[in-house]
Amino acid sequence: MTDATAGASRASIDTSGDVLYDRDPRYIPRVAAVHDMCGYGKCSLTAAIPILSAAGCDVCPVPTALFSAHTKYDVFTFHDTTGILPGYLDAWRAEHVDLDGVYSGFLGSPEQVSIIRRLYREYPRALRFVDPVMGDGGELYPTYTPELCEAMRALVDGADVLMPNLTEASILAGRDYEGGDLDDTAVDALLEALLEMGARNVVLKGIDRGDGLIRNYVADASAGASGKRELAHDKLSYMIQGTGDAFASALCGAVMAGRGLAESAHIAGEFVRHAMANTRNQPRFEERGLSFELNLAELTALVG
Repeated sequence: MTDATAGASRASIDTSGDVLYDRDPRYIPRVAAVHDMCGYGKCSLTAAIPILSAAGCDVCPVPTALFSAHTKYDVFTFHDTTGILPGYLDAWRAEHVDLDGVYSGFLGSPEQVSIIRRLYREYPRALRFVDPVMGDGGELYPTYTPELCEAMRALVDGADVLMPNLTEASILAGRDYEGGDLDDTAVDALLEALLEMGARNVVLKGIDRGDGLIRNYVADASAGASGKRELAHDKLSYMIQGTGDAFASALCGAVMAGRGLAESAHIAGEFVRHAMANTRNQPRFEERGLSFELNLAELTALVG
């Protein structure tokens, strides 16, 4: 993901008009994390629950699937939880559960899009965070079908924050994946396509022009792609599974802490960068995933 932030200190990021959630410092916001659960491998709910908690959120998991391990392992089991979710949410309503945010990630079936849309209907004031976890490096994840990818497009319209990588952005926009080396014109076209689909804000991740930097871009519907903000980070020489889930969870947590969106994207990048440095010291780190545990206190300090 990143090694060091280039020109992106907190003080240098313009957050005017960028705050999506007005946080009362005495209040703990509730966020439904609609994601899968992996028994082994640092991703999805095993990342979202501790990271959002460290950012001061009350995390309410909605498990979309159960995996023995994430899909980069050669052997894993997969259980789709679609059948239990209507009753799960019925019980929430019976207990008058309230939500301030709905953060969706990996889905186990096309039908689960209707579960998320139900949450949108029943909690209309909740912020909508959409991490369209479909693939990376131009390839879909093994459990994703064309039907599921098509269903995911329905979550773009009305998303307060859409957080795709380049693979996912290309799929959602119906464009060919062109790799990570996109110039500003191509970035603008991709951002505009997603904004025209109804996203209110887009954080586009992972532009790599081969100059030692990884760039993320933040754009909103009012200013369009021409008003995008660039966050550039030094590129690490190695990759780690689960950085996308950690980034999205930290960004969501920072927004719910009352930070501006661009600042939240920067905070998320800093958190992931430092966690990657610690991860390198762990056994089998390339496949196990991002070891963020030693950096949770840092995240709490950054959002506080």
